Formats: sequence, C-alpha cells, structure tokens
Amino acid sequence: MEKAITKRAFLGYLGALPVGLAALKYIKGDLISPAYATADAPPPAGPFTLPDLPYAKTALEKAIDAQTMTLHHDKHHQAYVDNLNKEVAKDKNLQGKTIEEIIANISKYSPATRNNGGGHWNHSFFWTIMTPEKTAPSTELDADITKTFGSIEEFKKKFEEAGTKQFGSGWVWLIVNKSGKLEIASTPNQDNPLMNDAKVKGAPILGNDVWEHAYYLRYFNKRADYLKSWWQVVNWERVSELYAQAKA
Repeated sequence: MEKAITKRAFLGYLGALPVGLAALKYIKGDLISPAYATADAPPPAGPFTLPDLPYAKTALEKAIDAQTMTLHHDKHHQAYVDNLNKEVAKDKNLQGKTIEEIIANISKYSPATRNNGGGHWNHSFFWTIMTPEKTAPSTELDADITKTFGSIEEFKKKFEEAGTKQFGSGWVWLIVNKSGKLEIASTPNQDNPLMNDAKVKGAPILGNDVWEHAYYLRYFNKRADYLKSWWQVVNWERVSELYAQAKA
C-alpha cells in the first residue's frame, strides 16, 4: 500500500529534481500510446529514468483519479523516457547531455528527441508542482500575479482559457519571460518555453498538461472542467520557489 509522505520529505524531494535551477539557467487521441501499447520487450537502458511520484497515486483524488495517475505516470511518462533513451543510443550528439541541455538546443535534434525529451522534462516538472496539501502563493508571487493579471482569480480564468483554447494536445504554462515578467503561454504537443525555438520563451513556474490522457477518464471531453478542478492540487509552495529562482 502506498503511504503519504511528510511535508518535509516532499519538499526535499522537489528540491532534488533536475527541473529547477538547472533548467532556469538556459534562459535569462492519446489515451493509449503506440509506444507502449503493444511492447513486450524490456525498456532500453539509458541515462534517463522515470522519477518516482512524491505522493501516492491516490493523493490527488480531489482533481485527478488514481487510475489516471497510474496510466499517466507509469505508462505515458515511462514511454517518453524509454523512447528518449533509444534516441540517445542512436545519436552520439545526445550522449552525455542532461535533459536541460537537450531541451535548450532542441532544434538540433530529431522530432522523436523533441517529442520524447519534451515529454520527459514536462512530466518531471508536472509531478512536482502538485500536492495533496493546501498551499498558497508567496507574498511576492501573489503580488506579481495581481499586478500582472488583476487578481489571482483573473489569472486563473486566463490560464484556464489558454488551456481550453490550445488546439489538440499540448500544455499551458505560467512563465517568467525574458523580460522578467509573468506571462501565460501555451505550447503544442510536448514543447515547452525552455526550447530554443519556442515562440514564447521563459522559465516555467507552473504548467498543466492538456493532453487527453491527463484528464479523459474522469472529465471525458470537458477539458475546461479539468482545468478548473486542477487548482485544488497545485503546489503553490513549489511554484513560489520557482518564481523566486527565476527572478533572482
């Protein structure tokens, strides 16, 4: 049986993940994936591995059901890791590089590297910005959101609208852009604002996955309902840490 972890252990886990400061320095239907649906062979060995979740798969039930968490983490994210390792094995230019280095120069690499490298980074980030605990933005982040968007509620509304309007699969982000300002951005597929050819570049501090596999089992085709419910599990403490790092 999975056990909940303490707040201290949870925050310690977040700080250890490679999607914080290391990533920030580089700026200043899909329910069943063909990648794993019929695969019986063991996953390839490689430099990248699937990170553990920092909470039980049942922990986010207020917004995300356990079955979705299991499929999303154990199947979809694992498939991105496995396929990224395959690309690394084929391309010597990828060998020895961190995921942040790959993402920061993604235009140099294959479409498969883009899709799977982006998928690995995005999901590793995504797990850390959710929590079963009730949290709130820092005073500084709260003030900047209010200054930029009018209020927290107005920000949430605009974020949900951007996620709803993202055509097909993709992500919606809150970033600190290259001018140091907060900005909402959306990206297609597994792209993100850290990519060197992103239309809107910046340091992600919050992001939500709007691929159907992230919500369809509970919300069916009602993406807007998922986006609205998701605020219940946002880890504002982690988001505030990322904001402070991006502004430093």
